Amino acid sequence: MPPLPALRAFESAARHNSFSRAAAELHLTHGAIGHQVRALEASLGVQLFTRVGRGLVLTPEGRMLAERVRAAWLDVAAAAQDIRRRANGNQLTLSVFPSFAARWLVPRLGRFIEQNPDLEVMIQTTGNLVDFSRDAVDVGLRMGNGNWTGLWCELLFGDAHFPVCAPDFNHGALPSTPAQLLQYPLLLSVDEPWTPWFAAAGVDAPEPRGVTYSDAHDLLLATREGQGIALGREMMVADDIVRGSLVRLFDVSVPVPFSYYLVCPPALAQAGKVKRFRAWIWEEIDFQRAQIAARAPARR
Repeated sequence: MPPLPALRAFESAARHNSFSRAAAELHLTHGAIGHQVRALEASLGVQLFTRVGRGLVLTPEGRMLAERVRAAWLDVAAAAQDIRRRANGNQLTLSVFPSFAARWLVPRLGRFIEQNPDLEVMIQTTGNLVDFSRDAVDVGLRMGNGNWTGLWCELLFGDAHFPVCAPDFNHGALPSTPAQLLQYPLLLSVDEPWTPWFAAAGVDAPEPRGVTYSDAHDLLLATREGQGIALGREMMVADDIVRGSLVRLFDVSVPVPFSYYLVCPPALAQAGKVKRFRAWIWEEIDFQRAQIAARAPARR
């Protein structure tokens, strides 16, 4: 087995293609990195780097070793993360995309905390997929199709969208037919075009132009402030509709092409804290579905 310090120095230099950057990352000198790599080359009997100008390029043998060492490092990191999660059984760390956190999870989370006072809950909001092998996260709440290799995925719910607006939008004179929507400012979302809904409602119109939002929370805040009419996802606007801060226009809805999932490493799916969170989130989903089913019919 080659010396671990030499492998660590080599992996960093291979990732950065630079002894200097590896030295900065590992808090060593440039000379110390070079010494470790040369010692590793001597022990293996092959050259791992060649110099091109002022940079470094891996040889075929170096590339093979770098891939294997990096994979081994990731395995060690994943094992360490699992041990930390098991050791801290009272901390539940959730990774959630920002709009879902703001509009669905956070307003309800107080009930989970009240029911589980022994748990320390941490929320990380990000639009990026969490890397469970590197990040100290127990559960992720994601949108997609459920194809996340190596993870335990539980389908929570699908969704559908339809037009919504503030009840006092346009001084309360709201459109009475889908075609009349074209007379009003329509707010746009990066991921949810209007044209599929137009087709379902029998409106022959191109995609409108106007203010476009990349985040559903910001889109619905603007809608609630009366800035226009937006397509709202049912599970994201249900609370606003129940409170009366938004109203649904028409009974036509279009399925959203992705669903909401709870994901975690397979080893954590049956851990006590994760099972408690899963049971709670299903209670909240069922309660909201009952509210949706009971509310008044949509404006036609």
